[in-house]
Order: sequence, then structure tokens, then C-alpha cells
Amino acid sequence: MRRFHYDTAQILRMVMLAAGGVLILALAGKYGKEWDKGQETGFWEKYGKKILAEGGAAVFRYSYPGTSKMEELDKRADKEALSWTEMVLMWLGNRNPRIRFERDRDITDNGYQDPDPSFGAYWESQRVVRESSYLLFGGGEETNTDKAEMTGEYEMAAGGGFWAPDEEKLAVQGLPEATVVHHRNNSMPVVGTRYVLEQLEDYDFLMKNFYSVHSSTTASREEMDAAELLGEDLSLEKGGEDPQILIYHTHSQETFADYGADNPEATVVGIGNYLTELLEAKGYRVIHNTQVYDLVNGELDRSKAYDYALKGVTAVLQENPSVEVVLDIHRDGVREDLHMVSEVNGKPTAPIMFFNGMSQTPEGPIEYLANPYKKQNLAFSLQMQMDAAAYFPGFTRKIYLKGFRYNLHLRPRSALIEVGAQTNTYEEARNAMEPLAEILDMVLGAKEEAEG
Repeated sequence: MRRFHYDTAQILRMVMLAAGGVLILALAGKYGKEWDKGQETGFWEKYGKKILAEGGAAVFRYSYPGTSKMEELDKRADKEALSWTEMVLMWLGNRNPRIRFERDRDITDNGYQDPDPSFGAYWESQRVVRESSYLLFGGGEETNTDKAEMTGEYEMAAGGGFWAPDEEKLAVQGLPEATVVHHRNNSMPVVGTRYVLEQLEDYDFLMKNFYSVHSSTTASREEMDAAELLGEDLSLEKGGEDPQILIYHTHSQETFADYGADNPEATVVGIGNYLTELLEAKGYRVIHNTQVYDLVNGELDRSKAYDYALKGVTAVLQENPSVEVVLDIHRDGVREDLHMVSEVNGKPTAPIMFFNGMSQTPEGPIEYLANPYKKQNLAFSLQMQMDAAAYFPGFTRKIYLKGFRYNLHLRPRSALIEVGAQTNTYEEARNAMEPLAEILDMVLGAKEEAEG
């Protein structure tokens, strides 16, 4: 069940739109009377311009207080009579502290840098509350799904709950080498599906085969431009002494099926340790931040974990400005009888899922959650998805898109990665780190591989 949360501005917007509807009804009634009198000719001049042009414009202008110029009405009030609609709207607007705050902040000739510091602090606290409540009611990164949503063609195994690829459908296609979109890995054979740009430039094909879009967001054709996303150069130089990659866990308390006193390593932190080792062996400098962000006074509290993680990770990045890649490692939550596992490199392996926060709802961008790196984030996940399809068929689920930002705005090469689910064992999740490290290296070391 979807829950709707309205702040003051949204309520005011609905009130104004309702007022506009009342005006239209009143206008229709007046028009009917004039029509009966045979005076329809001068109707627009007499009523339309004044009510629709002035009142209607005011309704829509003040329905969106972030773009309104209320000081203009204040100045006009001294010079000319306002329509009753504008006076009502101005009165309502002046009752809203947010509108007064935004209006005063726009006025630069009053000599004040901050018109209301206390309200600014209050508004920031409300932002945190809105973000936390959004996460609490449907904004978290767990899918809670009852199906695997894998890429490519898959069928349920006879025992139920076990997903495996159809090898015939994943056979290598006879495509010209120059047209494929995955990165070349000279040390590994292509055993999966190779895609060409012409396929992926078909928006419907791209979205159907590679993405799951949650109802909290949208993904437009302009944003999901495969040519632009796959054309992004995300490679970086190996070597040096400064850190390049940061691994952390917003939800460090996420565990796997066999977690317990006998296996305390069976957590996302445990697989983060292994991924760190694998990437360091490939020549990258890695920081593994194991700070806990989802425990408050010893109690599990995920409602504000992303806020706490933002502060903690930002501090790490300030101390290590050389970091270019930020990876938030999670595990998904699914139906209890869904066990997702396939064989990769001869080992039982949990699938991974790349997760992108779109910073927007179907109504439009979430203004207080801007992400200047969203395009690069989308490019990062799609390029890794293409490499997985070519070299590790059956390893990745569809990329999941949701409305929140999930702290992916910290670096262009930021990724949230779900490793298996609560129904996977630690061994299955740990095994997933090996192909994940290879995929990361293909994208981040693409330039080096091409030169080699």
C-alpha cells in the first residue's frame, strides 16, 4: 500500500488548484447567463482576461512557491488595486513560513545575509525528517521481491527457487567484434551474450531487458541514452600510493543465512573484506570503511542510516580526496523461499544487482536530493552490466531504479551493489566477490586493457 506524505507547500498547492477550479466553475456559470442574454460577443474581453489571465496566473504562480515572486505583489499593492483572488493568495502565502523565508532570502537589498537563521536550521531538520520518512515507507534499497528479475532468459529449476541460465539462449552471438559494447578482457573468454549499440539504443529493448523501475521513480528516454552511458570513460590509473576506491556499508548489520556464533563473518562487512583483498591484488588502493551507520544506542535503526552514512563517508572522502570510486555494498531482502544462486567459475554464487537512485519521483526531480553525477552513476552500472552479460552470464539481476538518492552523489563512479539476499549463504555471497572484482576491473581499467 502506498503512503502519501504532504508538506505545507504541497497542501497549499492543492488548495490553490482547488481555488482555480472554483473560479472556472463560477466563470462557466457567468458565461451561461451572458449567453442567455445574447451577450456572448464581449464575454472574453469582459471576464476572461481579468479572471483567467490575472486570477488563473496567480493560482498557478503561487501553487509553485519556489518560483514565485511575491515581492512583486507587495510592490503592486501600493500602486494599484489587486484582484480579490490575488489578495487571498497573497494572504495565504504570507501565512506560510517557508514562502516568507524563501521570499526574504531572495531580497538582496535589505542588508541581511540570512533573514531567519533559526528557520533555516528548522528547515534543514525537516529535510532530514522527509528523507528518513521516505526511506521508512518504501524508499529503502531492499526490493522485497518474490522473483529474481535476472537479465537474459531464465527458467525456474524443477525444485523451485533456484535460478539458472538457459545455456542455449546465452550462446555467444556471431557479432562483429568492433560492434560489441562490453569491455575486452584479453585473459578471459566471452561465454555469455554480447550486445551491440544498435540494440541498446532501442529504449524499449534496453528497459525491458536490463532494468526494473520501481513505482517511486521514472527513467526517461533522454536519461537512458545508451550511446552516452556506454560512451562514458570511467577508467582510472592504477598504482600510486593514494587511495582510489572506498568500500563501505550503509547497512553493516545485514547478514546471510548461515550467520551466527559459529560464523560471525557472514555479513556484508565480511564480503567487503574479501572484495578489498581482491581489488588490492589487482593493483588498486582501497579503503574499507567498516563504521556502523545502522545501529543507534545498540538498537537497529535503518530509518536514518543514509544520513549517518553521508556524514561518515563525507569525512572519509575529505581526508582522502584522491578516492574516485565509492561502493556501498548491501544484500537484498526477498521472499523467504526464493534462493537465487547460479554456478560461476565452478562455484555456487549469489547474484549481484546494481542499484541506482534517480533522485526523482514520477512528479519530477526531488529538489533537495540533487545528484550532479546521476548520468555517470547510470553509466557505471550499465557498463558493468554489459561486461557481466558477456563474461559471467547468470551473475547479475536487472539494474534496479528507485526514487531516492542513496548517497550516490558523492563521486561520479558511485555504485550501490546488492549481493544476494538473506536466503543466500555466506559462501555464495563471498564467491560473488570474485566476478564482481573482475567486472570492476574491466570498467575501471578499461584504458589499460585496451592499451595492453
